Amino acid sequence: MLQTTLTSKGQVTIPKHVRDSLCLHAGDKVEFIITENNEVLIRPFTKKADDVFGKLQKMGGKTVSIEQMDEAIRQKMRESFE
Repeated sequence: MLQTTLTSKGQVTIPKHVRDSLCLHAGDKVEFIITENNEVLIRPFTKKADDVFGKLQKMGGKTVSIEQMDEAIRQKMRESFE
């Protein structure tokens, strides 16, 4: 059983084994789910694709078609085997 201590500020340290199992790193978010039995589940908080849609596109950036993306990938693959 893994245990931790609650600080006076309401903070706990998540044991390394748990962090490793959940692939958690500094700055990651977690969510707590309270069950009907008054137990708490902790799980990594992840965003849905809709939440981050368009965040990577630079303002004024040129859009690229799927065909252009596929061709760029093919070109890079050819270059890597030369």
